[in-house]
Amino acid sequence: MPKARPRMTGALRCLALVLTLALTWSAAALVPPARAGGASETPLLLILGPDGSRLASVDRAALDALPQVAFTTTTIWTNGPQEFAGVPLAVLLDHYGIEAARLDLAAANDYTVTLPAEGIGPVHPVIAHSRNGAPMSLRDKGPLWLVYDYDSDPQFQTETIYMRSIWQLDRITAHPPPG
Repeated sequence: MPKARPRMTGALRCLALVLTLALTWSAAALVPPARAGGASETPLLLILGPDGSRLASVDRAALDALPQVAFTTTTIWTNGPQEFAGVPLAVLLDHYGIEAARLDLAAANDYTVTLPAEGIGPVHPVIAHSRNGAPMSLRDKGPLWLVYDYDSDPQFQTETIYMRSIWQLDRITAHPPPG
């Protein structure tokens, strides 16, 4: 005689429906919405004002159009020398006409670091978009990683610099100078 299949109770059916809807909703949230104008490229980086207003939306093409730097360095998070390519943060801010007393940089997981204006030099830090000649995936600390040429200067080998080296960078909030 075949075994009888257990029947779902009303509460169990309700729980299954809620879980199905939650999984469907969370999967849909991971897919970026289409941008107005039919552009296919989604922004990699949003630059916001302190009130949350959008100052700039930066996609891969916009990053590629800016002056690039490349260097090879070691990091405390990777094995062996790594080649990074990207745009100096100062160049990016200048391109979009953004002056700030400080920046709050946020990652995809909402980890946030603060970078005072005096911590931004003409070349470092760099918003790296490529490592070892390839774009970085979210799983591989990308698509953007704020990096320094750590081997070039002992000042780039401090806890403060390591803390500011945020990966999976996707938002910058610019706080203007007072006055």
